[in-house]
Amino acid sequence: MTINVLVLCTGNSARSVLAECLINRLGQGRWQAFSAGSHPTGQVNPLTIEVLREKGFDVSGLRSKSWDEFAAPGAPKMDLVVTVCDNAAGEVCPIWPGHPSKVHLGFPDPAAAEGSHQERLAVFNQVYDMIEARMRRLVELGPDRAGEA
Repeated sequence: MTINVLVLCTGNSARSVLAECLINRLGQGRWQAFSAGSHPTGQVNPLTIEVLREKGFDVSGLRSKSWDEFAAPGAPKMDLVVTVCDNAAGEVCPIWPGHPSKVHLGFPDPAAAEGSHQERLAVFNQVYDMIEARMRRLVELGPDRAGEA
């Protein structure tokens, strides 16, 4: 059985996209991750794309999208909803069909980084490493123990 996970953030341009890609890689077909935002920016942050490409991810299908897509009829049924930013954790989420488990795993926003391209890229890589460690733990523990990740 595949475990469907929806990773939420406000803009769906950095943290949630990184987590989606990591869960899909780490879950090795047993987990299927999707990401969305409460107020999507409309595009994935170019530094998110750069980090993912450097790490060998296929970025061709990535896009910034609204969480409304996953509350609509015909959307995949979620087993777990993970918020990765404090803003999204505090917002009133749509009612998800099937009443999935919910967990908050907060990370700093790399999109807020300032400085040169290399300095901002370094922040994205640091946040990627943080997300990777927590998503690895999440996949190891499973959805029933997601709060321990």
